[in-house]
Amino acid sequence: MNTAVLLLLLKGATMTIRIFAVSLLCSLPLGLVVAALRMSKLWILNIPAKIFIVVLRGTPLMLQIMFIYFGPGFLPFLHFRWSDRIVAAVVALVLNYSAYFAEIFRGGIEGIPLGQSEAGKVLGLSRTQTFFIIVLPQVIKRILPPLGNEFSSLVKDTSLIHVLGITELMLVAKQQSSRLTSVGPYAVAMLMFLIINTLVSLIMGAFEKKLSYYR
Repeated sequence: MNTAVLLLLLKGATMTIRIFAVSLLCSLPLGLVVAALRMSKLWILNIPAKIFIVVLRGTPLMLQIMFIYFGPGFLPFLHFRWSDRIVAAVVALVLNYSAYFAEIFRGGIEGIPLGQSEAGKVLGLSRTQTFFIIVLPQVIKRILPPLGNEFSSLVKDTSLIHVLGITELMLVAKQQSSRLTSVGPYAVAMLMFLIINTLVSLIMGAFEKKLSYYR
């Protein structure tokens, strides 16, 4: 495999990292919002949130990517076309992963004993202070392992957006493997995905270690 192919794969890996980073930064806060709606006692808020979670977690991500990109074109009353395939792909990834993050956030918040909040009241803290000083650090500690798993899955799932013809790592590997009639580009792509995921795991491990005093 020559240097030109490696450079193309590196360029594809750069696109993969960019899409991963943007999708992650957008899906985390959206997941928190969905989790809040899911825990609401108002049916008008929690039922749509439940449906959102069930649909996004219960259908294949690849189909969601294709539906979000091609779907509006079959609805003439919308008169909408995506001007950028990357934006459509990111929207699909954000919606999908926000559903998973929402359940992780919900599980972490509901897993904190009520006694923690009562302890805050005894100490004279307001509800906001209790949440940010006592509850939130414990929630973060609880959800870091499952969040780390989802981060790794998101890195790998960026490969699915090649169905839209986006020049990310998977598509480049596929094109170059076909051109060279060799599995070499696929092997290099696997190594690059492994390196990216290893870095993500190391970062999450550092965060877990930093919060180890909550054990």
